[in-house]
Amino acid sequence: MTRIGFDNEKYVKLQSQNIRDRISQFGGKLYLEFGGKLFDDYHAARVLPGFEPDSKVKMLLEMKDDAEIVIVLSADDIERSKRRGDLGITYDEDTLRLIDAFRGIGLYIGSVVITHYREQSAAEKFIKRLEMLGIRVFRHYIIPDYPSNVPLIVSDEGFGRNEYIETSRGLVVVTAPGPGSGKMATCLSQLYHEHKRGITAGYAKFETFPIWNLPLKHPVNLAYEAATADLDDVNMIDPFHLDAYGKTTVNYNRDVEIFPVLEAMFKQIYGESPYKSPTDMGVNMAGFCIFDDEACCEASKQEIIRRWYTAACAVREGLSDGAEQRKIELILNSMGAGPADRPVVAAALQRAEETDGPAVAIELPDGRIITGKTTELLGAASACLMNALKALAGIDKKLKIITPSIIEQIQHLKVEHLGNHNPRMHTDELLITLAICAVTNPIAGRAIEELTSLRGCEAHSSVILSHVDSDLFKKIGVNMTFEPRYQVKKLYHK
Repeated sequence: MTRIGFDNEKYVKLQSQNIRDRISQFGGKLYLEFGGKLFDDYHAARVLPGFEPDSKVKMLLEMKDDAEIVIVLSADDIERSKRRGDLGITYDEDTLRLIDAFRGIGLYIGSVVITHYREQSAAEKFIKRLEMLGIRVFRHYIIPDYPSNVPLIVSDEGFGRNEYIETSRGLVVVTAPGPGSGKMATCLSQLYHEHKRGITAGYAKFETFPIWNLPLKHPVNLAYEAATADLDDVNMIDPFHLDAYGKTTVNYNRDVEIFPVLEAMFKQIYGESPYKSPTDMGVNMAGFCIFDDEACCEASKQEIIRRWYTAACAVREGLSDGAEQRKIELILNSMGAGPADRPVVAAALQRAEETDGPAVAIELPDGRIITGKTTELLGAASACLMNALKALAGIDKKLKIITPSIIEQIQHLKVEHLGNHNPRMHTDELLITLAICAVTNPIAGRAIEELTSLRGCEAHSSVILSHVDSDLFKKIGVNMTFEPRYQVKKLYHK
C-alpha cells in the first residue's frame, strides 16, 4: 500500500493564509501566477503521496467572490497540438475543459490569453472558436531578446505591444494547461499596462515545484526536472536569495532569468522592488507539509522512472528525437536508479518471456503483483485487469465470471460486422461485459466494485498498448508504463 508522506489538511491551511498575507501586502490588485495544474495536479499527487489533486481549487473557492481566472495558452502549443500527458488531450481542448470545470464550481473565468502569437493558422482558428463561444480573447506577442533586453521589454514596443487584459476583480489568477505557456510574462505585461493606467498592482507566484526549501537534488525536485525535460528547465540555487539573505533555496532557471525584468518593473512602478529574489515572489508552503520524506522520495523516484518510459516510447513512435529521454536518464543515473527499481517491469517481462507473447503486470495495494497474458479471448491488458479484480475481490482465479460464449459473440460482432482485425476484448469491452453480467451474477458485481481499489496502483506492459487500453487505465487511475516496442512491426498502430 502506498505510504502517505504529505499532510494535505495542513497544506491547505498554511497555503491559504500565506496567499491572504500576500494579497494584503498589495493594497490594490494582485496578479497571482499559478504554476502546474491548478484544477487537477496529478503530478503533485504522485510525488507527494497524500496531496489531493484539487487542493489549489479548494483554496481559491474560499476567495471566489474576489477572484477571476485568466487562462494562458501558447500559440506554439496550439500549432503543434501539444498534449497533457496525464489526460491525453491537447492544450486547446484542455482550455475548454478547464473553463467548464471552473465555471462548474462557481469560479469566474475572465478571459483567455494567446501568447507567442504570430498569426499562426491553428491559433487563429482557436481564437475564432473561443470568441464564437463567448470567451474574451487577448493576444500577446513574442518580444525579441526576451528576457535579457530589459529596456525593450519594459517599453511600448515590448509589453506595451501586448493587448491589455480587461479584468474586474482584485485577485487575478493566471493559470495554464501546462508549463511554458507564458504565465509570468502575461502577469508582468499586465503590471506594465496597469501602471500606465495609474493602477497599483502586485504580483506573486504560486509554483508548487521545485520546492524551494528542499535540497537541489532532492528526488521531489528531480521529478520536476523530469516532468519538464521537454522544456529544458533546470533546477538551480537561487543566487539572488543567497546574496540577499545568505540562505540556500531552490528555484528554476526561467524564474532566475526573468527576475531582473520583474525587479526593474517594480522599481519603475514603486521606486523599489518588494522582492529581493525569485524565492521571495513565491507563496509555496508545500515543503513544510512533508512528514515522511522517505515516502515522498520513493514516490518521486517511481515518477521519474515512469517519465523515462514515456519518453522512450515517444522515441519509438517517432514523436521525439531522444533528447528528453536522455535528460531523464541522466537524472536517474544521478540517483542510482533505473527500471529495475520498478517491480512490475520485471514481472511483466518475465511473464512475456514465459508465454512468448505480450504480458501486463499490476502491483496491488497490498504489494501482490498480478500478471496477465494474451489469450484467444482476451488481450494481455484485459487478462491482467480481470485477474487483478478477481484477486482484490477474493475470487478464485480459475473461476470464469464471464462465460466464454459471451466473449465469442462479442468477437464475432467485432470481426464480422465491425471490421476489426483483432478479435480479443479490450479493457473497456471487458468492463462493459462484466457490468452486464453483474445483473445476474453477484460475483461479477464484486469484481466491478474493486475497480476503485486499483487507483494509484503501478502497472507495466511488455509492449505499447493501444490507445483504448492505455486510456482506460488512465481513467481508473492506474500508473501504466510500456516497454518501448510494439507487438508487431508496423508503422500505423491503432
